[in-house]
Amino acid sequence: MLDSSWYEGSSWNEMLCIYRHELAIKLGEGFRPLIDGTFHEENELKGRNHVAQRLYCYSELHTNEELYAELTSWRRKKAAIERKAPYFIGSNRLLRLISAFVPQSLEELLQLPGFGESKAGEYGSEILEISCRSEREKGFPLDWVPQQVSNEEYMAWLYKQKEQKYKHDLEQYRTRRMMLRGIADGKNLLQLEQECELSRRDLLEMMENLEKEGYDTEPLIMYELQEMSEEEQKRVWSAYEELGDGYLKPVLQQVYGTDTVSGAAMELLYERIRLIRIRFRRSVESKQSVG
Repeated sequence: MLDSSWYEGSSWNEMLCIYRHELAIKLGEGFRPLIDGTFHEENELKGRNHVAQRLYCYSELHTNEELYAELTSWRRKKAAIERKAPYFIGSNRLLRLISAFVPQSLEELLQLPGFGESKAGEYGSEILEISCRSEREKGFPLDWVPQQVSNEEYMAWLYKQKEQKYKHDLEQYRTRRMMLRGIADGKNLLQLEQECELSRRDLLEMMENLEKEGYDTEPLIMYELQEMSEEEQKRVWSAYEELGDGYLKPVLQQVYGTDTVSGAAMELLYERIRLIRIRFRRSVESKQSVG
């Protein structure tokens, strides 16, 4: 194996993210460390979620792709009808479980991790209508699965999951750093949107998280609200004091009425009241700290 350099820099946090990601890649490729427990593997093999993880592993290695495609198509249509994110109907992981084990009854569906009574009541009959059209080689209960997945297969799959997780963590870390540098440099949301390659909604969520961690996003808030009158900002603030800051829609309706504009204009209003909410929460937290 050739020597390779994973990181050159001065940031401990970035180095840690890169180390975890690169190590997971090597382990996923079949390399094994001389020291056991690098990623707490013993816990992965014996933990409470061990059985569920084995089911996830098997389902991803033995997916019925035709059934999976049919389920994702159904989920997409259902999400559009109910105006929900597809994930709330069923995650990709859950659909892969269904497509691998092909349940034929509600009792069997309920044996799959992540499929509870609530989801069964809402979508069970429709899912079974789809899955019952497919054949399966093995049935329920699923106590046969652990014997069908070797430890080596399982650990290779597990390391792949870690690789994806740490890659996401690394991307998040770099995006946060880019955003903090942008705020310090006086950039606006449009510039950050282009630089970070994130939607404005994702940027606002990141701003909220940065504030929770103690970072100051006020320069960006001031820039984005400069075209919003002081009177309008005060009305939004008063609405938060009266209604609380848990939800944006009640505040929007109280300040602007029920027959508000739609489309891009509506998005702009939501964006502005969300920015004011960051200030409001900061103020509340500051008063609580003083008190």
